[in-house]
Amino acid sequence: MADPSSPELPSLAGADWLTRADTQAVFAALAARGHAARAVGGAVRNALLGRPVIDVDIATPARPEEVMAAARAAGLAAHPTGLAHGTVTVVAGHVAHEVTTLREDVEAHGRHATVAFTDDWAADARRRDFTINALYCSADGQVFDPLGGRTDVAARRVRFIGQARERIREDYLRILRFFRLTAEYGEGPPDLEGLAACVAERDGLTRLSGERVRQEMLRLLAAPRGPELARAMQEYGLLGFVLPAAPRPGLLARLAAIEARLGLAADALLRLAALAVELPEDADRLRERLRLGNEEHARLRYAALRAPVIGPTVDDRVARADLYANGAAAYRARVVLAWARSGHAPEDPAWQRRYTLPERWQPPRFPLGGGDVMAAGLAPGPRVGELLRALEAWWIAGDFMADEVALRARLHQMAREI
Repeated sequence: MADPSSPELPSLAGADWLTRADTQAVFAALAARGHAARAVGGAVRNALLGRPVIDVDIATPARPEEVMAAARAAGLAAHPTGLAHGTVTVVAGHVAHEVTTLREDVEAHGRHATVAFTDDWAADARRRDFTINALYCSADGQVFDPLGGRTDVAARRVRFIGQARERIREDYLRILRFFRLTAEYGEGPPDLEGLAACVAERDGLTRLSGERVRQEMLRLLAAPRGPELARAMQEYGLLGFVLPAAPRPGLLARLAAIEARLGLAADALLRLAALAVELPEDADRLRERLRLGNEEHARLRYAALRAPVIGPTVDDRVARADLYANGAAAYRARVVLAWARSGHAPEDPAWQRRYTLPERWQPPRFPLGGGDVMAAGLAPGPRVGELLRALEAWWIAGDFMADEVALRARLHQMAREI
């Protein structure tokens, strides 16, 4: 392997994320106290791939208390967000940077390993999960590659550092990260050694919290190769350890093809619905397993609805009623999922027309309210709301054709009957 700081490695000098004032301020604060520092992990990986860099994490031999002192001396805010593992959050220009002391594992016992601080950059690299995440970059753009991660980045290969099973036993979430990163960055089949290790250690997935599984699974499903890697997880017997419902990777693949045809960004929650929600009860089980929020749960339950049917052979008034009741975003999601279930091709013109209904028809506003009902003679109370809902249902059933005058006439008729 070439020298890790060899000039043969590409330079990232001049990269926007590296030359930003906030990033350079953190580097400068540490340098002013004589501390070396390098950006590490995802920022370097994405920069080498020409992908956007969002968060910039920084590694340094400086101890946490030295990092905090250096930051404050430079007028930057510093917060001890993970002192036990050497992490300080330094804020420059309202941008947070995680600055972590170089570490090496002394004893691995799941997610919370016992670590020792070190001055050895290669030792710090060896304790990370994948070679593509063990890349470093100095403030002037020099890339440092102690484990050959640059080769794996170029090959679009996600490979564990060292013994794959040992890395997984340190944190079983790395099984999901292996598939998610392969879905985001990989080309070709998953690394065989890594795949075999994931299968061998899959029982460990049951030890993970719902929150951690949720984060990785939604990111995996939204990734460019998410459906493909979800199918691989199903074929190798892994999905059943993280999802309580019977997965349907074929339906997920059809949904993704329709999204691509329509030019839509991947919707992770809708893809989860395609993969694992057949009935509303499946959405309930997913809420418990993945600790989903109320809005996420509601979206999954809505996606499971089969009635009323809103396919292209159904009367347009049914589709308009659904659009009125649930809004354009929910309507489109339900149409796309129903389209995938139908088995029709992504190019199907009838389904495309059904999907684009919100572009051709805007739901009208129901013009009456509780005050109009009471003005028609009803005393305040529950019957006001009941009558108003019945009137709105009559209006919807008539395909929204009744104008305000007709609605008021119907309201007075209903009030007299009551």
